[in-house]
Amino acid sequence: MSKKGKKAKMPLSDEEQLLLFQQKLLAEEEMAKKKERLLNQFLKDKLAKEEHNSALNLNKINTQWRTVLREVKTRELHKDIEILSQTFERVVDCKDSVIKSLAKDLSEAEEQYAHALRSHLHNIDRLLALQRCRLSLLEESYNVELEALTKEFETERKTIIDQHEKEIHYLQDVFMAMEQNCIDSEYESKLEFQSMWDDLKNKNLEEKHFLRLQLEHKVEDLWRRFQDALKNYTDATEDRKIAFETLKVKDEKSSKEIEAQMKKIQRLQDSIIILKGKIMVHGRESEEQNQNIRDDKELVLVQLRKLKAQRSQARGISQENLVKLTLESNATLKALRKIVDKGEKILKLAEICRKFETEEEKVLPFYSSVLTPEEQEEIEKIDPEEFNEELGKVIMDYIGMENFWKRYNKVKLERLSLQHRRAQLLEINEKLREMLKQYLDGISVSDEVLSQLNPLFIVNHRSNLPQPPSTPTAQPGDKKPPTTYNIIEAAHVISHIL
Repeated sequence: MSKKGKKAKMPLSDEEQLLLFQQKLLAEEEMAKKKERLLNQFLKDKLAKEEHNSALNLNKINTQWRTVLREVKTRELHKDIEILSQTFERVVDCKDSVIKSLAKDLSEAEEQYAHALRSHLHNIDRLLALQRCRLSLLEESYNVELEALTKEFETERKTIIDQHEKEIHYLQDVFMAMEQNCIDSEYESKLEFQSMWDDLKNKNLEEKHFLRLQLEHKVEDLWRRFQDALKNYTDATEDRKIAFETLKVKDEKSSKEIEAQMKKIQRLQDSIIILKGKIMVHGRESEEQNQNIRDDKELVLVQLRKLKAQRSQARGISQENLVKLTLESNATLKALRKIVDKGEKILKLAEICRKFETEEEKVLPFYSSVLTPEEQEEIEKIDPEEFNEELGKVIMDYIGMENFWKRYNKVKLERLSLQHRRAQLLEINEKLREMLKQYLDGISVSDEVLSQLNPLFIVNHRSNLPQPPSTPTAQPGDKKPPTTYNIIEAAHVISHIL
């Protein structure tokens, strides 16, 4: 025992002291790490419990809030249904009164139409009688004028025929007188010609006898000379004589041909003269015909100009009408295209909306009247004469759209109710978000939360919320104010405890 005590009391060296100190530090560090791990584990468990509890509480709040919302929604829907049924009955009663007034207007309009038709037929009968009287008078005047014109034409025709016969007799007498004058003048000219021819013949015989005596001597001399020259000539021109004989034969043939051609030419000239006469006659006739044709042509040209002017005017009018028609047709086509596109769009929307219809809407697509009996009586008391014809026509035009307007009004009312309900739900959701944000800010720790007022943040048993003013003494009839509870974060408590 003494040895052990001696060994225990022996002083430690510096190295041993340093090792001992290091072992203590290590043991302290391990203890601190264990404490920190335990603390972290405790905080994690606490946080998991808090999150679990908060999720449970949130689910409970949501379930209770949904029940409250369902009750409120059912009450609002009942009220909306009552209102819609009343409005529908009111609209139906109004439309029934309008239908009655329109039926009355229709009967009155039919009576007016029948009266107007009778008066129109009476006027037409009177006009037809007047027209028949006028036609009979015109026919009588036409017959009288026709008889007068026929009488004038017959008298004028007789006078023209008599005058024509007189002129023909006169021309025949003139022709016979002229022919007799020509015969007399021809006989006288023949007598003068015969006398002159006898005188000239006697003179020519005397001169011929005198010249014959003179020429006989000369002829004899010349005959001798000629015989001499002839011999010389025949001797010299024997070859030429033969050629001349041949040419003479040819000349006789050609002369015969010339005579035949001259006869032909004479016949052709005679025929030409006859044809010229005919041509002159035909020329005069054709000139007259051409003159008549020119006059007719002038008249036709005048009429053609008038017709061209009328045609150009009609073409301009037709062109303007065509332009107007094209513009109006284009405008109508555009309008019809818009209407067709609009109708297709409406049909597409109807197909899309039909998918979202409920079973009740599919079975009963049109709601009943929502008018009260008092409102219906007020509508029946309305005077139908207040509706004018234009309003009646417009209502009659849109009778086919009545079911459409029923469904449209129903959808419109549902849309308004849904918008109203959506606004209420958004307001409630905003309030719930604020409450949830306050709750989450109360259970979470961050710089933003610490910088704001937080009832859960307590330091040295003090909160950062402003203290409420001192409450006056409670009266016996006053209500007891609600109790407030301060909640301290578990992490804060654990950190101070450890």
